Amino acid sequence: MSSDEEFCECRPLGFFLGLPFAFLSLILSLLGAIIWLLGSILNCFCPCCICCTGLINVAVSLVKLPVQVLRWFIDQIPC
Repeated sequence: MSSDEEFCECRPLGFFLGLPFAFLSLILSLLGAIIWLLGSILNCFCPCCICCTGLINVAVSLVKLPVQVLRWFIDQIPC
């Protein structure tokens, strides 16, 4: 068992409290995946369009959001 697993075992409450917010983040991440696909397709048609790159970066950060929300909630609960 690694030290990360031992550290998180004593805080299951943070995981359960963060589930509703993680669900909302999951919905946003699905929206981000759709934006990412549309931006990638648009970027293939017009590679000179700089705004598509920024849009894709925002979409990728939306896809990563549920994991970040759960980790934040778990970190807020003291052992």
